[in-house]
Amino acid sequence: MRRREFITLFGGTAAAWSATARAQRPKGRLYRVGYLSMGTGERLYSMKAFEEGLRKLGYQLGENVAIEYRFADGEVERLPALAADFVRLRVDIIVTGFNPLTEAAMKATTTIPIVMTTGLDPVRAGLVASLARPGGNVTGLAVDAGGEILAKRFEMLKEALPGISRVGILFNPDVAATRTRLTAMMEIAPTLGLTTIPAEARGLDSLEQAFALMVRERVQACVMQGDSVLFNHRSQIAEMALKNRLPAVSTQRELAEAGFLLTYGADVGDLYRRAAAFVDKIFKGAKPADLPIEQPIKFELAINLKTAKALGVIVPPLLLARADEVIE
Repeated sequence: MRRREFITLFGGTAAAWSATARAQRPKGRLYRVGYLSMGTGERLYSMKAFEEGLRKLGYQLGENVAIEYRFADGEVERLPALAADFVRLRVDIIVTGFNPLTEAAMKATTTIPIVMTTGLDPVRAGLVASLARPGGNVTGLAVDAGGEILAKRFEMLKEALPGISRVGILFNPDVAATRTRLTAMMEIAPTLGLTTIPAEARGLDSLEQAFALMVRERVQACVMQGDSVLFNHRSQIAEMALKNRLPAVSTQRELAEAGFLLTYGADVGDLYRRAAAFVDKIFKGAKPADLPIEQPIKFELAINLKTAKALGVIVPPLLLARADEVIE
């Protein structure tokens, strides 16, 4: 049951336009956007959201804007070559997601504007000089709202599982920002009566070992940090969590749809729609260095009742009532 409806724009499909939108549409040039993804080429709702954002600003795919999609298939080592391809194609803007994608684009070019959609602690990660004045050729949106949202996720986990005391944290140690967030999570957890057990996983081949560690340490649930590599293995992680009777919690709705018990975090679709506004401003002459980094303004809670039933978890009615999406 989806409570927040989402308008889907399929890539390359012509859409109906109002007279106003046609009048406002930039004319006379075909802009080229390089869209760098850690994904596998499947049409994620974030991609559709970005295209929708462009459409609402008067852009039409194939008419006045073209999007060059490049997918790393979950392999970080492919990112430099993919980013370099955008430089070769002389795209006008590169759109990225999580930090490794932005870092790869930054190494490939210091002149092509880069719009990040889901930067994690971008100042500390060295992606921008400051939130107010990014400097350089990078701007966009941050996905992380800081310690408050980390605490909120723990609180929701405790609300769903009142007797919980030991929580595993699944994270990718190769991403510097997730190491920083791990430290924050381990500081916040004790204030809520939780003991945390970190479990490293760099990819699919290390997931079995990570889950074995959590089972051995008798954790009662698993919290997965947001990470573009692990995101690509969300179905396998959900299956392993269910197999080991571990309720899994994370950041993004697509993870709940894959089988995680619940997710709570920034509305990623909204971030990608808002990224289109950055692209539009840059097309019209704005410099990335002068466009402040924006924070999430919409958050969403998704709960998978099928997973809850399989685990024997009874989700409290009050928590269920707050959900933006309930998967049944």
